[in-house]
Amino acid sequence: MHLRALSGDRVKPVDEERNLFRFKPKPPPPPRVQPTGSGASAPSGPPPPAPPPPMALKFIGLLETGDQKPKIAILSDSAGHVFYGTEGGPPIEGRYRILRIGAESIEMSYLDGRGRQTLRLSGS
Repeated sequence: MHLRALSGDRVKPVDEERNLFRFKPKPPPPPRVQPTGSGASAPSGPPPPAPPPPMALKFIGLLETGDQKPKIAILSDSAGHVFYGTEGGPPIEGRYRILRIGAESIEMSYLDGRGRQTLRLSGS
């Protein structure tokens, strides 16, 4: 069928120094161009505050006592202390509040409202 194409002339490599197994360093990225003129300028003033640290708790279980009673989330810290809490209930470890309890996660916030975090059920 196409056997004649195999015996035809082929293009020869141009660069005899080419080595597929030798790597060259990547070129540096091009410098960023700063817009000039009356366009958007860099914001002035102090930098925004750092976000709060991540919550050092694990969501390890859920206790459902009945239809009329609230769900109870079971949490643990890195030292192995166990905490129990409900949605909108008393603070956990004096710093956190449970906002919502789902089937596989809970949503918590700091008492002062600085940040929210979703903790997934880890089971240990």
